[in-house]
Amino acid sequence: MTTVLVLNGPNLSRLGSREPDVYGSQDLEALRAVLTSDAGKEATIELRQTDDEGQMIGWMHEAVDSGTPVILNPAAFTHYSYGLRDAAALVTKAGIPLIEVHISNPHARETFRHTSVISGIATGVIAGFGFDSYRLALRAIIGLN
Repeated sequence: MTTVLVLNGPNLSRLGSREPDVYGSQDLEALRAVLTSDAGKEATIELRQTDDEGQMIGWMHEAVDSGTPVILNPAAFTHYSYGLRDAAALVTKAGIPLIEVHISNPHARETFRHTSVISGIATGVIAGFGFDSYRLALRAIIGLN
């Protein structure tokens, strides 16, 4: 059974209460439940969240060392974290799937959100479908493994 790291960046611990018109009304535990149900017997979901860039980079290194596929919602790190970008590149250069996801569509929001330093090295990008962005990424990873 494949383990999938589902990594979430800054402020996503506030899902359900932070801008529900943009991010929905469900929290990370609801996301964990949805993905665990979808994964069934095909994958184990390991969902994590951090507001710390260094911690996120460490998790990327862990994915490389263990060969674990990643679903990554880098949140605000999307737009400026070259350290995270370089760590994510280690994942994909090792032949491990890494799918960038976003709950909202960054291109339909403020201009500063239109740039992703992660997209260029990700295996794929899914955005704008709420929690279904994660679900689609999980289906893709299961299909790639």
